[in-house]
Amino acid sequence: MKNKLLQYRTKIDGIDKKILDLLNERAKTAVEIGKIKQSSSSVYVPSRETEVINNLIKNNKGPLSKQDISGIYREIISVCRGMESELKVAYLGPKATFSYQASLKLFGSKADFVPVKRLADVIEEVEKQRADYAVVPIENSNEGSVNTTLDELVDTNLKVVNEINMRISHCLLSKTKLENIKVVYSHHQAISQCSNWLHKNLPDAEIFPVNSTAQAAQLASKNFKAAAISSEVASQIYNLNILVKSIEDSKDNWTRFFVLGHDTSSKTGKDKTSIIFTIKDKVNTLYNILSEFSKSKINLTKIESRPTKKKVWQYIFFIDFEGHVSDKKVTDTLENIKEHCIFLKVLGSYPKSDL
Repeated sequence: MKNKLLQYRTKIDGIDKKILDLLNERAKTAVEIGKIKQSSSSVYVPSRETEVINNLIKNNKGPLSKQDISGIYREIISVCRGMESELKVAYLGPKATFSYQASLKLFGSKADFVPVKRLADVIEEVEKQRADYAVVPIENSNEGSVNTTLDELVDTNLKVVNEINMRISHCLLSKTKLENIKVVYSHHQAISQCSNWLHKNLPDAEIFPVNSTAQAAQLASKNFKAAAISSEVASQIYNLNILVKSIEDSKDNWTRFFVLGHDTSSKTGKDKTSIIFTIKDKVNTLYNILSEFSKSKINLTKIESRPTKKKVWQYIFFIDFEGHVSDKKVTDTLENIKEHCIFLKVLGSYPKSDL
């Protein structure tokens, strides 16, 4: 048995040597690509990164899963990208929020992550070019859209360049026992997502909404009668015990995040586009707009309205649909709906997330 184990370990050592040589060769090639690009284009190209990972997944014969391949290559791409230029990525902080985890999953550990206290300020970091990209939550599968983000998208000139969907699992974190908890901190959406569990298990505890789940963990780490609804990652960073895992009311709990930047993402063939518009006050206007998408056989994936906050009973509509703004049928459809709109803005086209 020892001889067989030694044989396999020797085999792994040989494989690792080959992997190391190939990784260094890939890094050198990335540096050469960076020299060719220079300052003419961004080092972060979501369409290209998506293409690379999708091709690898297509050719994968296992036993690694597609999630394994995606995770490994996101990090490899991040390191190689970092050799071209370091990216600054703003997110709703502090460290360990789900926004941070989404940022890490998208950009890898080589990026320079900038924690910001408010969603509006996350976007402003990029608008004022103190960061290259912003990662912001746009909607949750159970609680719906993040209205603060929707409102900010109306006025910003930034483009949506990518999206990611993340499974969200909440834990109850504390330095004390469950029976001693008098206060629970968390972000208001996390509180809503765990409301049934809180009602059954901590009916007498005071619930305090805070700016983020990570801030909740920070506060709980300083109060021995408090707990936080946060993530496993936060428990490690803020030295808290995990009292209960997966306390969310729905186990199918996902949050979708947008990446915002100054560039426009190239077409991949599997894209989505987000637009916003306000409509003219005429009969059948919204019906006529939606009919244009139907006639062009463009699949709408989301439609939502929000008050404009500028005129009473006037609404702004948010629509996501399949396709890229460079597609002829998309271009034609957008041109056709303009006559029904007071205002129309393309937020961006971006690679469609698999999940």
